[in-house]
Amino acid sequence: MKHIYNPPADAAKPTFLLLHGTGGTETDLLPAAGHIDPEAGVLSVRGNVSENGMPRFFKRLSEGVFDMEDLRERTEELHAFIGQAADEYGFDRNNVIALGYSNGANIAANLLFSYEDSLKAAILHHPMVPDRNKQLPNSEGTRVFIAAGTNDPICPKEESEDLEKLLSGAGAEVDLHWENQGHQLTMDELVAAKAWYEKG
Repeated sequence: MKHIYNPPADAAKPTFLLLHGTGGTETDLLPAAGHIDPEAGVLSVRGNVSENGMPRFFKRLSEGVFDMEDLRERTEELHAFIGQAADEYGFDRNNVIALGYSNGANIAANLLFSYEDSLKAAILHHPMVPDRNKQLPNSEGTRVFIAAGTNDPICPKEESEDLEKLLSGAGAEVDLHWENQGHQLTMDELVAAKAWYEKG
């Protein structure tokens, strides 16, 4: 997968898995990661799916309606890629924190829905529930920060609340943060995500 890798300042620091929104690239979230922890490593990935020329991480049938088979396959592909990148670059596979926005947050959530210990933690900006029919693996010890907008036209309020319930039900420690905004990734969300990260 097309990506950027920057090593952490020291081996104890996590590696951020950066996952952009629809139409984004692997450079989009570098400033966000730098804001949250400039000393963390970065594995920033470009989605392998093109929707009218816009990179995405998996196909959709329409706005908010996912191609579930493609989501499963792309999640498997991303999970394998993280392991390969850890081997190649020598970062700690057990110290990976996803930082995703919109489509990227959805595939990050699906990693948590699909694989036990796939991520140490996740920062999800404007995610939806990736798969309502999935039996979630044990997520005990996994910290998750969800940033949501009360006026988000793409991601209804219930999506964020349901995602929190499902992940909490699987044992994750979930912090749901609300902004009185729409679907955009705001500086206020990043400030809140940084505060959450530093508490960990």
